Amino acid sequence: MSLTLTIDLSDRDLEHFNAAMAAAHAAVAGKPAAEIAASAGALLAKAKGVKVPDFIAERLDVLDAMIAMANDTAWALPAEDLERVVGALAYFADPKDLIPDHVPVLGFLDDAIAIELATRHLRHEIDAYDDFCEFRQDEAKRRGLDPASVGRADWLDGRRAELQNRMHHRRQRETGVGYGSSSGYGRRSYTANVWRPSTYLR
Repeated sequence: MSLTLTIDLSDRDLEHFNAAMAAAHAAVAGKPAAEIAASAGALLAKAKGVKVPDFIAERLDVLDAMIAMANDTAWALPAEDLERVVGALAYFADPKDLIPDHVPVLGFLDDAIAIELATRHLRHEIDAYDDFCEFRQDEAKRRGLDPASVGRADWLDGRRAELQNRMHHRRQRETGVGYGSSSGYGRRSYTANVWRPSTYLR
């Protein structure tokens, strides 16, 4: 039997999380993007050995997609976009969690909440990257290739440019408006079966 729980974060709660995320961002200032992504990936590596609730596992998979966006050479984010993604990963690169990860069941709860906040900030980036991964896998299959071996292929250039332009336009339209629905829940289910450079449950 499943149970639905709703967590309402007050303005005070959000201030608390935002302050923690800002502190983590300051702590990794100046570090290379690859180092920050690798540190965030270490959180996922720890999660592999722990039984976590499904609602946390779903969000850890979104964090995995965020890390993949930063590492995927075929996606090749421009510097400004990469900085946005890496900035969102900073909290997960900081070993000083609000709730220590070794605490049973609840250890990754603060990470799950932080992922939810980060994905609201990056939802257009995540949507575009999901579409890119689906296109790469479908097109690689059509060409008889393993998507993991494709790398920076010429036939991906046009689709990548199209999706990154869409991402920029949607983000610009939304500036100052707010993010609305939770992007963590809204990701299409097929993305779980689409290849991407991954560190978690793949």
